[in-house]
Order: sequence, then C-alpha cells, then structure tokens
Amino acid sequence: MLHAIVLRPGADHNGFRRAVRTLIAAGAAPAVVSWNSQGTPDLFDTQAVGEAPAVMLPRPLSEVIEPVVCHHDPERYALLYQLIWRVRNGEPALLEVQTDPLVHRLERMRKAVRRDIHKMHAFLRFRRVALDNAEERFVAWFEPEHFILEAAAVFFVERFCNLVWSIITPLGTLHWDGKQLSSGPPGSRNDAPEEDSLETAWRAYFESTFNPARLNPILMGQHMPRKYWRNLPEAQAIPHLVRTAPARLKDMLEKETAMTVKRDPEKAVAAMLHRQDAPQTLVELNELIAATPPLVPGATQAVLGEGPVNAAVVFVGEQPGDQEDLAGRPFVGPAGQLLSRAMAEAGIERRDAYLTNAVKHFKFEERGKRRLHMKPTVGEVKHYRWWLMKELDFVQPRLVVALGATALLALAGKSLPVTRTRGPMQLDGRAGYVTVHPSYLLRLPDEAAKQEAYAAFVADLRQMRALAA
Repeated sequence: MLHAIVLRPGADHNGFRRAVRTLIAAGAAPAVVSWNSQGTPDLFDTQAVGEAPAVMLPRPLSEVIEPVVCHHDPERYALLYQLIWRVRNGEPALLEVQTDPLVHRLERMRKAVRRDIHKMHAFLRFRRVALDNAEERFVAWFEPEHFILEAAAVFFVERFCNLVWSIITPLGTLHWDGKQLSSGPPGSRNDAPEEDSLETAWRAYFESTFNPARLNPILMGQHMPRKYWRNLPEAQAIPHLVRTAPARLKDMLEKETAMTVKRDPEKAVAAMLHRQDAPQTLVELNELIAATPPLVPGATQAVLGEGPVNAAVVFVGEQPGDQEDLAGRPFVGPAGQLLSRAMAEAGIERRDAYLTNAVKHFKFEERGKRRLHMKPTVGEVKHYRWWLMKELDFVQPRLVVALGATALLALAGKSLPVTRTRGPMQLDGRAGYVTVHPSYLLRLPDEAAKQEAYAAFVADLRQMRALAA
C-alpha cells in the first residue's frame, strides 16, 4: 500500500512529526511512502493522528531532524524517514557511521542549515521606519537559502524584545509587536526601506576604521559572502574603499615618519637619572614607581619590592598576582607561600632576602567575579625593565635569581629557555641563578611529578644559598 504524505511548504516540523507517528504505527517502510511538501495537508485529521502512539527517538537523531527539516532540498523528508526507519529497525548506532551515504548527506544538510542561521544572525540589519501613528518600527530584508525563519526567530525576539520589528524574506515574514511573534507570507525587497537616518553616521564610522594595509577581498568574501553585501549599510562604501586602498596605503607610509614615536623608557630614565632630582635611594625609586600609572589599566596599585637593602639574594618573579595586587606586597599568594616553604627547607630566611617582580603592576582579564592572570608581553617587560635594574643597583645583591621565563627575559635582556639555562649564569653582568617560578609547580597535574619538581626546586635554593655565601 502506497502512503502519500502531503506537508505544508517550508519547514513543517509538526506535520512531519505527525506523519512519522502514523507511518511507524502502520509499519510503512520508506519504499512505500511518497512525500510532497508543496501542497495543502489534508491527509490526517486531528482524531486519527491523536490515536497514533508517540515515537521515541534518540536525542542525537532528534538533533539531526530539527535542522534538516529546514533545508530546501525537496527530498529532505524522505531522507529523514529513511534514517528513522533504519535506526528503529536494527541500526541503532547508524549516526556514528559517518561513511554511510545517508548519514553523510544529512550531516552536510544539517551543517548548511546551521550556517544559514548563523549568517542570518550576523548579517541581518534593521532599518528604522516612522509610521503615520508615530510608532517606531524596525524593518529588515534578508535572503536565506533555507527555510530557517522560524528557527532563527528566537534570537531576534530575545535580543530585540523591546523593539517593534519585522523581518521580510522571499520565503516568509516575521513580525514582533513587543509581546507576540507572528508570521506572514513572503515579501519582496521593495517592502523594506533602502536606508534610515543612522546609516550615514554608521558608514562614516566604518570608513574611518578601515585599514587599507589589511585589505583582503578574498578573505572578506570567506567571512561574509558577497551576496550579503548588498543588504548591509556599509556595503555602499566597500567598492570605493577597495579602489582607493593603494593610494591610502601609500599616503599612510609617507606619513609614518612624521608620526610621534613612543619614548624609549630606558632612554627616558637615563636622562632622568642625570638630573639633580633623580632618585638617590631605593625609597625614592619606590616612590616614583608607586606614582606611575600601570601600563595596562586595571591594577589596584604598584607592588614594590620587599626586603633589606643589603640582601645577599634578590628573587625576581614575573608580576604580582591577584592577592599581591590587593595586599600591595610581593609573593603573598599561593605561589609566594610555596616559595616561602621551599626557602625554609633550603635554609634561607625569607626576611633576609629581597623579593620583587619584573613587572610592577598586575595584568589580568575578568571572568565573572574572578581576575585571571595574563602573561606580560615583551614590550611590557621592557617598559618595566629599567625600574628593576635600578632597583638592583640600590640593593646590590651577591646573587640575583630569575624565577621563570619572564624574570629571565627582564634580567638577561633577551628571551632564553629556562630549561636549558637553569642553574648559575651571568645576568647582565651580575652573578645570577635561573630556576622555575613556583607557580609552575602548582600547575603540574600529576602529584608524583609535582613532588619531584618541588624537590628539584629546593635543591636549586640550597645551591643559591651556597653561592650567595
């Protein structure tokens, strides 16, 4: 017996679901089912469908069905029913077989629909329209490849819930009045406004941020297919910007020599130190550091070095952490506590050593309520390097210790691997020692490896004590 299924045009999720329930109840194999998605459904009445038992499907299968129903391929319903039939009749793990032709084709269709929804979210632009009753409405025109209008609607309702808007496409329309979402028949490009009062300002901003040195039309087309350009406000400016890019780039290069060059901090400090008001003590230097704003905004305060001026050993870390930034003292967080414990085991009194950092301010990124450490860049380390070197001139230690790669970069003036240079070495003319930062020990996931690395760290500290003596 042939089963003829008629579904409404577009993405008929409910109709397909009802059809599957009825077909499965009737034991209809895919070969005896024909699908038509261009007619008016009249095959099932509410009572008959309600009697068909529900069909339980694995979640991965449902995650394929939802997007593929939105695909424009007229065979989509037949392909999906084949998949459902095979999964329920002896092939429960079929979706894991990516080499199966049916699975492969449906996966490509699923990805195509997901991409189309993403493009709609990213490239749809509303334009403001003032109606006769003074109501403000926003209208957008978009040309989707698939029947994604309803699937993409939730995004716009959540993001623009306080506005009154309409989305017009060749496949249908959506209308939101601030409370309720409704759909309508297909529209045309003429139903949407060409521009609004905000677009002149937006194009001016877009042109001002355009960098001709980074022009790459091929890459632009990969990120935003050209078919979407004509519907974007900034698209009118793109051809002109592309044509004038070579001339603008030449102009930029010619003007580059006249641009203000950032001052080299080392030269600036060298000049300062020759003045009569240059810092003559560590206290005066620290007053200057404390009064200097952070290179990367956000830090609470500068974290100064701590310890006696005539200390035999100076320990240099990377930068203050979250707890150090709040307390204003170096090495008081978890890494600092680990360093204090290791120093005690090695016979080094913390109060007799001088502790400081290559970078004097905390650099971080916020994740919720947490401030997560961010590694300083080479330029940031160089910015602070002269403070560190002058600090060492005042302390005059017998041994300076680089804790980790950033401290080694600051002390040596160049990037060197900690693993290869670990141990005694000259650091910018000073007797030095290179070892890992204590935070490295905290990051080791394996407990046995952590204990082994800690023992090696304590051995380094014992050798430092001997060298300093």
